[in-house]
Amino acid sequence: MKQNNLVLAIACIVLFFVYDNCRAQIAASPGLVAVKKAIENTNTLYFNLFEKNDKSIVNLYTEDASLLAPNTPPIAGRKALEKDFEDTFAAGKVKGVKFQTSNVYGDSKEYVTEEGTWQVFDLQGKLLDDGKYLKLWRRTKVGWKIFRDLFNSNHKAQ
Repeated sequence: MKQNNLVLAIACIVLFFVYDNCRAQIAASPGLVAVKKAIENTNTLYFNLFEKNDKSIVNLYTEDASLLAPNTPPIAGRKALEKDFEDTFAAGKVKGVKFQTSNVYGDSKEYVTEEGTWQVFDLQGKLLDDGKYLKLWRRTKVGWKIFRDLFNSNHKAQ
């Protein structure tokens, strides 16, 4: 009986430390606060570049980035991303994309994960679609860049 209590006590202590470590990564640590601000600034720049059909938007991604859009194979690498943005801009149906960061997770050293919601607008500013996303960001020599970009709609496929 005493051995069961000891095992239970050790398990509780271990779980406390695991929980506390996870909570610390979500909490507003100074490093994570700065990263979240950098991500929000990049997301604003993304919106502005997208609105102008500016192909330099691909510079917000790492060279080996992947866009993991629903119902399509991964769009991997800078050249594939350039082609995808060119095709999207040429189609002329979407005027803007907006992101709202809800959480940033990680240790803010090399990688962090951003969780949030997105909206897509047509040429008149009308909402076309909305959903949620996860972005894996990687620290580079020039700052934080998108390494993996995964999103899906809140609505059923038509």
